[in-house]
Amino acid sequence: MTGSNYIDFDKALNTGMKLIKTKENPRLGLLIIVGINLGVRIENLLRFKFEDLRRENVTIIEGKTGKKRTLVINDNIRIAMALFENEYNGYAFKSQKDTIYSPQHVNRLLKKYFKGKISTHSLRKSFGRRVWNNDNQSERSLVYLSELFQHSSISITRIYLGIRQEELDNIYINL
Repeated sequence: MTGSNYIDFDKALNTGMKLIKTKENPRLGLLIIVGINLGVRIENLLRFKFEDLRRENVTIIEGKTGKKRTLVINDNIRIAMALFENEYNGYAFKSQKDTIYSPQHVNRLLKKYFKGKISTHSLRKSFGRRVWNNDNQSERSLVYLSELFQHSSISITRIYLGIRQEELDNIYINL
């Protein structure tokens, strides 16, 4: 398995909403919700502005590949955004010092709320795991995810999501 683990989607969604509703750390809560629902890399996630997240969809240029990708803003994000009705513009993920979060800062914050090997990449992996599980762990979902993640093969996507290791572990467990 790669360096970081995924976070259970429902746990991440609930934690994100709690951080927003209790005002403990609303911007981190929103970042978690947007991250697990769009599956983008952290460099793209941190560039979102409030106005982007209020649209039906948003087109980004992938930081790593330079390719265009159109993302649909789903109901989970809309519900979270409704709690930010007084925020009209500007970057969604910035600190009290009015600077955009750094990936390192987000990593530290995530480790405060989730146990294990967690990083900003965990949000993207959680998205992938949710897609895979919602499609009955099908090969078809891995093909879609491979395309979305811009992996060169579904075997890379399997490794990325930690699926291959689980399958190998199950060989021993099921003896």
